[in-house]
Amino acid sequence: MATDDDASRSQPGTDDLLPTRQSLLVRLQDWQDHRSWQEFFDTYWRLIYHVALKAGLKPVEAEEVVQETVLSVAKKMKAFQYDPARGSFKGWLLQLTGWRITNQFNKRLASAGVAEPLADEASETAAAEQVPDPEAHLHLERIWDEEWEQNLIRTATERVRRQVNPRHYQIFDLYVMKQKPVKEIRRFLGVSAMEVYLARHRVGKMVRREVARLKKDAG
Repeated sequence: MATDDDASRSQPGTDDLLPTRQSLLVRLQDWQDHRSWQEFFDTYWRLIYHVALKAGLKPVEAEEVVQETVLSVAKKMKAFQYDPARGSFKGWLLQLTGWRITNQFNKRLASAGVAEPLADEASETAAAEQVPDPEAHLHLERIWDEEWEQNLIRTATERVRRQVNPRHYQIFDLYVMKQKPVKEIRRFLGVSAMEVYLARHRVGKMVRREVARLKKDAG
């Protein structure tokens, strides 16, 4: 049976997120802003990679999807206009990733002489105009949504880890992320129960705040 203690340690979520902030999207329109592009890559490469793997690609193919998707974003970013009425950055990035995943499967078929891979950016338009397999599209969307939420928490947690006291993060990681009991943490680290609860509260609050910031950046 779940207890108050179990509920209080639940992993940081993304329910209480604030309205969209466009700062990262605006900064990405400057190709010379290397810091912002590094932030974009660090934030999203795992998402794209894991989605590609779950879609059925091999690791080397998934790596190509990451490279090609990031390149597509760079080429299209100058003309990108954020308009909530037309969709989110999350949806746009899914579309670009989906095209690149499709291209990798086409490359497999091409090696068997069955199909041709997409050769250039113009081919993306042709691919987008094709009638997709609705079931496959919904499957990819489900994968994307699941990985998106996990990636937000993973990225936010990693950023917070670099900011806080290493011992406080270790307590948070053991208690919240690894779900270790307080008694075991106290014995292993030599800390009090109050220290465990304080670390959970303080680090967890920072993680939730960082998740909110990432979500606002993405639109």
